[in-house]
Amino acid sequence: MAGCERRADRGFVTAEAAMVLPVLVMFATALVWGLLVVAAQIQCVDAARTGARAAARQDPYDAVVEVTREAAPRGARITVHREAEQVRVIVEARPPVLHGLPFDLREEAVAAVEETVGVGA
Repeated sequence: MAGCERRADRGFVTAEAAMVLPVLVMFATALVWGLLVVAAQIQCVDAARTGARAAARQDPYDAVVEVTREAAPRGARITVHREAEQVRVIVEARPPVLHGLPFDLREEAVAAVEETVGVGA
């Protein structure tokens, strides 16, 4: 009787592996994609802060955009607003790998404008 049970259980390991492996691959893929999104969000944070610092030093607009673009993810949209005593830099980027998702990564940094040395002298 023990021999009959072994023959009946023979294909279960293959069937279980066939069911579990695709789920594990999908989980691993989602985990890697999530890490890529988090890394891109951190790049947006760093780029916005870098741009805000450059704009606060009253660097030229083109230099601010260039410095921000170097730190931002590829293809990011950069917006720089100068107000009376503040500068605001906004960095928006599409999530990596899956571009069809309905959200963008967005980060904004604000800095106080620094006084320039030697102005009015």
